[in-house]
Amino acid sequence: MSVLALQLAGPLQSWGAAARFARRTTENTPTKSGVIGLLAAAQGLERDADLSALAALRFGVRVDQPGTRIRDFQTAHHADTNAAMPVSDRYYLSDAVFVAALQGGDDLITELAQALRAPRYLPYLGRRSCPPSRPLDLGVHTKAELEGVLANEPWRASEWYQKHRWRETTVVLPVLMDARGDTTGGALGDTMRDHPLSFDPRHRRYALRAVHHTTVTVTNPHARRLPGNRGVPAHDPTSLLDGA
Repeated sequence: MSVLALQLAGPLQSWGAAARFARRTTENTPTKSGVIGLLAAAQGLERDADLSALAALRFGVRVDQPGTRIRDFQTAHHADTNAAMPVSDRYYLSDAVFVAALQGGDDLITELAQALRAPRYLPYLGRRSCPPSRPLDLGVHTKAELEGVLANEPWRASEWYQKHRWRETTVVLPVLMDARGDTTGGALGDTMRDHPLSFDPRHRRYALRAVHHTTVTVTNPHARRLPGNRGVPAHDPTSLLDGA
């Protein structure tokens, strides 16, 4: 088995799991359907293609920089009648950074890594208006497990964000991944309807996915020691006072 690691960073990201009518929300982390869609686009698959091989990959995501949720709205007019369409609310994650990983057979993982380096269709972070700002491919790890890759990948948060947390030599990061039978070391938190069955626009279909929550600890490369001795002061003025 091999693991493909991805860096998902950009000015805006939007990972919808339950979009309804004129309200388009985003989850706090990349969805499995969104990342599988990104890989399918890189491969050049059509929307009605069989997704069973990609959907069978074990998926996990680490929150390196949570970002900020923002709301936008869009207006539009009908192309034929010029009538005003309903205002659409759109939600995004601004300045977020994630590390995603997918575990599967060696041949398929290698094929996906090659597709990312020369994508047939432009990858985007949940919506077409959200292009990545960094290279997506963080490499292929052979004979590896999903948990190990997400734990050992260096902290990918922006430099300004790492410097903002300069007091912390290590940082605890949330991780969400496809649940297995045992949940040792974490909690089986909830389910998400983001397991892709079909991207066919005539009948998009998604199944429920059990999500396992845990954390990992990474090193902060921009941590600094506090200046001076934080213990007993070098000069103690009270030592001159009379005990009486």
